[in-house]
Amino acid sequence: MADGQADIAREERMLIGGRLVEARDGGVFPNVNPATEEEIGVTADGTAADMDAAIAAARRAFDETDWPRDVRFRVHCLRQLQQALTKHAERLRATIVAEAGSPVTLTHGAQLDSPIEGLGWVADLAENYAWTTDLGVAEPYGIRSRRLLRREPIGVVGAITPWNFPMQINLAKIGPALAAGNTVVLKPAPDTPWTATLLGRLAAEETDLPPGVLNVVPSSRHELGALLAEDPRVDMISFTGSTAVGRSVMAAGAATIKKVFLELGGKSALLALDDADMRAVVGNAAFQITTHAGQGCAILTRLVLPRSRYAEGLEMLVETLREWPYGDPADPGTLMGPLINERQRERVLGYIDKGVAEGARLVLGGGVPKHLPTGYYVEPTVLAEVDENATVAQEEIFGPVLCVLAHDGDDDAVRIANNSRYGLSGMVISASAERARAVADRVRTGTISVNGGLFYGPDVPFGGYRQSGVGRESGVAGFEEYLEIKAIAERL
Repeated sequence: MADGQADIAREERMLIGGRLVEARDGGVFPNVNPATEEEIGVTADGTAADMDAAIAAARRAFDETDWPRDVRFRVHCLRQLQQALTKHAERLRATIVAEAGSPVTLTHGAQLDSPIEGLGWVADLAENYAWTTDLGVAEPYGIRSRRLLRREPIGVVGAITPWNFPMQINLAKIGPALAAGNTVVLKPAPDTPWTATLLGRLAAEETDLPPGVLNVVPSSRHELGALLAEDPRVDMISFTGSTAVGRSVMAAGAATIKKVFLELGGKSALLALDDADMRAVVGNAAFQITTHAGQGCAILTRLVLPRSRYAEGLEMLVETLREWPYGDPADPGTLMGPLINERQRERVLGYIDKGVAEGARLVLGGGVPKHLPTGYYVEPTVLAEVDENATVAQEEIFGPVLCVLAHDGDDDAVRIANNSRYGLSGMVISASAERARAVADRVRTGTISVNGGLFYGPDVPFGGYRQSGVGRESGVAGFEEYLEIKAIAERL
């Protein structure tokens, strides 16, 4: 990693009103590489005054320019942004590895390349979208009228994003919001600021986006997100993060009755039916829990095995994960890197201890790897004989910890999967696709895989049931989250 530091793209400044600027008070905060624990640079530490200026710029751009009405120009700007991201992809790749601790392998998919491609899909959608629908002529109360439905942008969108898949989630919000004609204030997570500030720089220097259409305000102060949610000049908040913070965002937006989109936590289950290929089950489970060290909301963190095959599956899982490669995220052979910071590592280790205290059996991992003394690593961990109501089976850990439970048939497997405050994702594996689909149909989640199928793509709406969120991101449904519906009746 040290030899490649010079190739990392950096941007310390924020974007407000079309200008790359320092914080009003000159403050900065450190950007730390979670694999080395070394500071790789600093970022402007946005203040309340900076956030106020960004919201004002976004409000002016929406109210006083043609941006909300000029679809062709919006598509043009989005294609420019996509071209700029493609041009600088290799240096952006190094930045994501350095600040997020993401394995470089993932940047060739969901961490970078796929989101860049998805921006083109959004531009195509906006270009071909039916902005007006003709409902025909009717005569309510004897008044002959032509009725139209028109889709219009909501206004100023405040986007608050997390650190685990920063480019993916930044673009999943910025792309549709801008394509729909909104203006945006982006408040990124302080652990991965450059992925956002670099977007701001590319927008300012390599696109024709008008000043104020996109604003990026990094900050170590979490209260700036609350300011964004509370401000009456902001028409919508789009938030991705923990369910606990999501509740606060929703409450903050309630005072002004603004629209609030929430993509929150998950405790998703992989259900193996009694006829499942156990190697496929174990392969999927191992891949899921180690991907980006388990730092993903849709990762399958509960493995629910048939009781009759529990010992077989558990033994195979432990043997698979015991040899699993993890470590330096810059190594193309690595799938699992570090956790994002020491606070998160202590949180994950605390959950493991609590799981054991509540009766789970630790069969693999559970601590800090001895061969990786530097970096915020936790061993791939397997907890067996986990009660379905235990804390570790109910709460999102956000680390490489897999809870293994037992079920007594398809109905019981469905019941266990649905015994959760969350409902984000899941998987069902069976030798019978028909049987797997029947079980999947009964699991209350926003996305689900049958026999290893992948739902990920810019055209697929992503979101969850219950406390996993409100609304959908990506796809046509995700695009329409950023639109209002206006009904127009013209007397004939």
